[in-house]
Amino acid sequence: LQTEAAAVCSGSSALPAAPSWYLALLGLAEHFRTSSPPKVRLCVHCLQAVLPRKPPARMEARTHLQLGSVLYHHTRNGDQARGHLEKAVSGRGPIPQFEDVKFEAASLLSELYCQENSVDTAKPLLRKAIQISQQTPYWHCRLLFQLAQLHTLEKDLVSACDLLGVGAEYARVVGSEYTRALFLLSKGMLLLMERKLQEVHPLLTLCGQIVENWQGNPIQKESLRVFFLVLQVTHYLDAGQVKSVKPCLKQLQQCIQTISTLHDDEILPSNPADLFHWLPKEHMCVLVYLVTVMHSMQAGYLEKAQKYTDKALMQLEKLKMLDCSPILSSFQVILLEHIIMCRLVTGHKATALQEISQVCQLCQQSPRLFSNHAAQLHTLLGLYCISVNCMDNAEAQFTTALRLTTHQELWAFIVTNLASVYIREGNRHQELYSLLERINPDHNFPVSSHCLRAAAFYIRGLFSFFQGRYNEAKRFLRETLKMSNAEDLNRLTACSLVLLGHIFYVLGNHRESNNMVVPAMQLASKIPDMSVQLWSSALLRDLNKACGNAMDAHEAAQMHQNFSQQLLQDHIEACSLPEHNLITWTDGPPPVQFQAQNGPTTSLASLL
Repeated sequence: LQTEAAAVCSGSSALPAAPSWYLALLGLAEHFRTSSPPKVRLCVHCLQAVLPRKPPARMEARTHLQLGSVLYHHTRNGDQARGHLEKAVSGRGPIPQFEDVKFEAASLLSELYCQENSVDTAKPLLRKAIQISQQTPYWHCRLLFQLAQLHTLEKDLVSACDLLGVGAEYARVVGSEYTRALFLLSKGMLLLMERKLQEVHPLLTLCGQIVENWQGNPIQKESLRVFFLVLQVTHYLDAGQVKSVKPCLKQLQQCIQTISTLHDDEILPSNPADLFHWLPKEHMCVLVYLVTVMHSMQAGYLEKAQKYTDKALMQLEKLKMLDCSPILSSFQVILLEHIIMCRLVTGHKATALQEISQVCQLCQQSPRLFSNHAAQLHTLLGLYCISVNCMDNAEAQFTTALRLTTHQELWAFIVTNLASVYIREGNRHQELYSLLERINPDHNFPVSSHCLRAAAFYIRGLFSFFQGRYNEAKRFLRETLKMSNAEDLNRLTACSLVLLGHIFYVLGNHRESNNMVVPAMQLASKIPDMSVQLWSSALLRDLNKACGNAMDAHEAAQMHQNFSQQLLQDHIEACSLPEHNLITWTDGPPPVQFQAQNGPTTSLASLL
């Protein structure tokens, strides 16, 4: 408020000086607002005392804005906040040199409308403010960003992209290459979400040139570079190209290290259109950890994924104590989604289940977060159900997830896992053939992901193996190996090797089987993948028995026994948790409470 008082009193000599009573009330209001704890009621009383004195239009509008802002941010008096903000927007005719009051009030009021689910009221308000703000570059750009964000939240990405394109052209005209880059990078992010890859590539090329050529505040320049590299890295990861992405990821990690050594420059940019930040440094740091975790998970470096998840979650906890930004909860949910998959692979089902419950709790706090992550949540529950051999529940969870998602890559991931459920059940041939036709990697595969296409070949190989069509299975698995080796997809490589080893064992080719199973075991130990280690150790035991290698067979049998015991204990612990009841949840918001069971109710046969 003190800053705003200074704004009222300073500037053009055409504006009359603010009366002393106004400054006194404003000063008192600021004193009460910044008290510890804030004395909001007294602050509001001081500001309300301004209005009966019939101040000039500019002071009246600013006071309504201040009252609306304090009530909006510090109280639950939404109706009063809305009333003051609406008066600040309408005002008493034009207010020379104080149009920014109206724009700020319009911005805040549209936020309030959205909070009250009155999006259709917020949009025309923002459009009108955008129309009349072209002579005020900062507010014109900010309002364009805000309306684009609103359309994005409504999943109207076409309108959002159009607005961001308008913003980019406006920023170019007013000489702000920095904000032009922000608009274009934001548009690139939405085009990636829409999978409009033909439009993304030239746009990212242009953005790269603008970022490299822009000479300005070092932190702003590096933040643009982080934004640009994050888009490149996620583009590669969406395409399942975890080896190809490594140079970009390395640049991104170096870039965030550079930012962390830079001090914030207090000097404001000379161009008001440059007064934007993409993300605070601390948020960018968490984001870089997040994409590193995504990469490690896809590549099968699960210990590395765990290390970076721990670092990111620790930093998130610190940030959330001071900052209630919704993006932090989104980061937290995405990190947990990835680490849950890691836990299931490494044989920590009980921990994974507790973390699934944690995601549920986070989604209970935010309907928008739940809407964005409901399909992923049911997918994770489906994966957990597979790990504890609850195939009926797994099918129900994956079917629910399919109903809730429109994301093509997630759809293909779910269908691939649902196919594995039908294969394991052994009596779902009609449904299985229908699914396999929809994810046929030989022609018309529905997504561009290299990783998912390789996984589809593996699923076909698995199905052929169970049907005894071994030559066909080998063809599919060799295709998986070729694709997974090309992009360092370690887990798919390990799974393909051990299944090929099993096929050669069944065919009586023990030497070739050993050549597959030994590297599978080594790779699975490195990941570490408990299921593949269990499978590999059983095969090594049987292979060595068949070849008369008694000592090696005994060692492999001991390994198999150790893995079986670890997985069995974890299985019992997971199924005994009250959170295990989540496997029956397939409709509506996440259940709030869980009731404890009297022990596991699922079959352990698959683990013995």
